Amino acid sequence: GAAILLENGEIVTGNNQENASYPSGLCAERTAIYYAGAQFPGVKMLRMALTAGSQLQSTTTPIPPCGACRQAIAEYEVKQEAPIEMYFMGETGKIVKSASLANLLPLGFDRSFL
Repeated sequence: GAAILLENGEIVTGNNQENASYPSGLCAERTAIYYAGAQFPGVKMLRMALTAGSQLQSTTTPIPPCGACRQAIAEYEVKQEAPIEMYFMGETGKIVKSASLANLLPLGFDRSFL
């Protein structure tokens, strides 16, 4: 699951959207960030919290965003010209904080390369 705190105080949430025709689903991070971008255009995203669990085992280590989600979040940071503080965790255990997605995706690709 993902939750995003917006500059206007709104909290937008998202969850995985699974699809039998893998990989047509969508991760919680992108579900939340695209919804925030569509419903609150121009409103900065301040913080994002992510958590992941499994039906097969307990997740006790922090679960970071996948590569596609990292790219989407990075592009929103560039678009809003401000970092998005991130927190990610498993079901229990340690919580990791990153001041910006740029810390998780060094040498990122953005629109400046197009």
